[in-house]
Amino acid sequence: MLKIALVGCGRIAKRHSELLGFDQIKGAQLVSVCDNVIDKANKIGEQFNVPAYIDMDAMMKSEPIDIVVVLTPSGLHAEHVVNLSKYGKHIIVEKPMALSIEDTEAMIYACDANNIKLFVIKQNRFNVPVVKLRKALVSGRFGKLTLGTVRVRWARHQAYYDQDLWRGTWSMDGGVLTNQASHHVDMLEWMMGDVESVFAKMTTALADVETEDTAIVTLKFKSGALGIIEATTATRPTNLEGSISILGENGTVVIGGVAVNEMQTWVFEDEQEGDSGVLEEFSVNPPNVYGFGHQAYYEHVVDCVVNESANLVDGLQGRKSIELISAIYESAETGKEVFLKFQPKHCRLGQKS
Repeated sequence: MLKIALVGCGRIAKRHSELLGFDQIKGAQLVSVCDNVIDKANKIGEQFNVPAYIDMDAMMKSEPIDIVVVLTPSGLHAEHVVNLSKYGKHIIVEKPMALSIEDTEAMIYACDANNIKLFVIKQNRFNVPVVKLRKALVSGRFGKLTLGTVRVRWARHQAYYDQDLWRGTWSMDGGVLTNQASHHVDMLEWMMGDVESVFAKMTTALADVETEDTAIVTLKFKSGALGIIEATTATRPTNLEGSISILGENGTVVIGGVAVNEMQTWVFEDEQEGDSGVLEEFSVNPPNVYGFGHQAYYEHVVDCVVNESANLVDGLQGRKSIELISAIYESAETGKEVFLKFQPKHCRLGQKS
């Protein structure tokens, strides 16, 4: 049984603690939690009858831990992962992995130096319809890819940003692209392949924050295909959709719903047995935008650690997403098309004021 500890007991910790604390992950259990606001740690600790700490070093030295999960604000991920790596325990870090390319590299180096695995949470890769889409793509059913698009049309009212001082800041959080849409940016690149260049426009439409709450990005992939990212937290009054569309010379797939959870279009030139039932069979109905992917993600982590299987989203994959997001911000700041690979000069993401 793998013993798992949480560092950070904020909003997303509820999902992680319930999966681990309610024994929903075979082969893993919650053993301790930590937050620099002890009341937050105590709340989860008392709910699941595990020790709560205010100091993560004290927790790591005192508890029998196999894996530690970093759920702190994004701007602290690098500092915390590098510090925790010295204990020689595998590390899971929430998205985004970090807020700068340099920080992602420091995290990868620290974990490699201490011979531990680094897992970056991209749970949407494990959504039921997304897995089905990926299998079709890998098997070649699309043929030549032509266009890939993702849409994040969610609602985040001012009260959401006002929960914590770090929300919506360049140094600690980033905007809709870094936070809410980072999963979708990852999915688009995972499906469509390496990006050649990006051109972006963004604005702060409704939220009183430093960063953007609305963005449009066009992408050119190295394959020659094109892409579009549409992301906003200025949808009103409630969440509308989190979706992906992949188009190729031989077929089209659209996955919609609020959390990339509903197979809406599945059509191919070469119709195969079972295609007629895909829309119904590969759609799920999660209670919120987090979807059901976290459970499958944790099961994947357990398999990687116990059976030494391949890590689907490691530090290098996490770095790839941050490089793309940084290029998008660079384009928005300069008003120019930005080609990857590059070194940010004008991107403010992750910059301390």
